Amino acid sequence: MSKLGAVTTSQGPTPAEELRGAGLRVTAARVALLEIVRHGDHLGVEAIASGVRDRIGHISLQAIYDALHALTAAGLIRRIEPAGRPPRFEGRIGDNHHHVVCRSCGAVADVDCAVGEAPCLTASDDHGFSVDEAEVTYWGLCPGCSTARSSWVP
Repeated sequence: MSKLGAVTTSQGPTPAEELRGAGLRVTAARVALLEIVRHGDHLGVEAIASGVRDRIGHISLQAIYDALHALTAAGLIRRIEPAGRPPRFEGRIGDNHHHVVCRSCGAVADVDCAVGEAPCLTASDDHGFSVDEAEVTYWGLCPGCSTARSSWVP
């Protein structure tokens, strides 16, 4: 115990520890990618690749896709695919939240579960499936696009 009575804070595992815990090899690219996705906002592959390159230098797009696949399969990040849009990746995992997507600009935001327990929705007929997750995507116009559309005069 410290003579100064310092309080230690419990921090979560580092990205490297998370990768090891998931049975993945720790590389600079994977650490950078995990940090970028966790601190980003529903990022697309190009934005992730740019962020990784800013941190570690050149890396091929194929290596980015491979790392995204590995981290998604390990449950360290989540891939979302709004219909008709390219995939996005987020660091919010472990809960059953949903998304709202702007039809115009493609902005994506999180929406917490309306009911609270996973799955949020009960299927009227589960066809014998053991349902453990419900995915809902709300579609509409973000505030910026709504304002732009309402002020547009033909």
